[in-house]
Amino acid sequence: MPKQGDLSLLENPVAKELLVSTHLARLAYVGDDGGPRVVPVWFHWDGRELVIAGPPNAPKVATLGPTAKVAVSIDSETWPYHALTLRGTATTTIVDGLPSEYVAAARRYMGDEGGNAWVENVRQMSPQSARTAIRPEWVCVLDFETRWPSAIEQAMAAGAARG
Repeated sequence: MPKQGDLSLLENPVAKELLVSTHLARLAYVGDDGGPRVVPVWFHWDGRELVIAGPPNAPKVATLGPTAKVAVSIDSETWPYHALTLRGTATTTIVDGLPSEYVAAARRYMGDEGGNAWVENVRQMSPQSARTAIRPEWVCVLDFETRWPSAIEQAMAAGAARG
């Protein structure tokens, strides 16, 4: 079984499930004031990068700059909880219009009709978008059946050794 941190965990069924889900991702980064920030975002997984997009004047865009180290968490809401955490480098570029990944995410989250209507409204708000692509460098999968947080795994192993 691959250890937490191994990029091969992106092939784990839980990771695959969450990367195509409609759960929000939570993007974590260090703010301009040095404090932590976590923001919920729509995302699109293209098989090698997790892509988010938004207005070019969003506070996170200025803070992230062209590149930044970030973490992302995607998790389910029901037991047994499934969680995917990625750490990596975010690369942000300003693009004309909306990135295709944003359009795909809107359709996944809202369905084709709702997503298309949303996209048309967003296109009217700004001629440009900030496209942030996060390339995973570290991956963690928790399924609370076979993969647990490390402290719980250690406690279970200690209990088994005593038992």
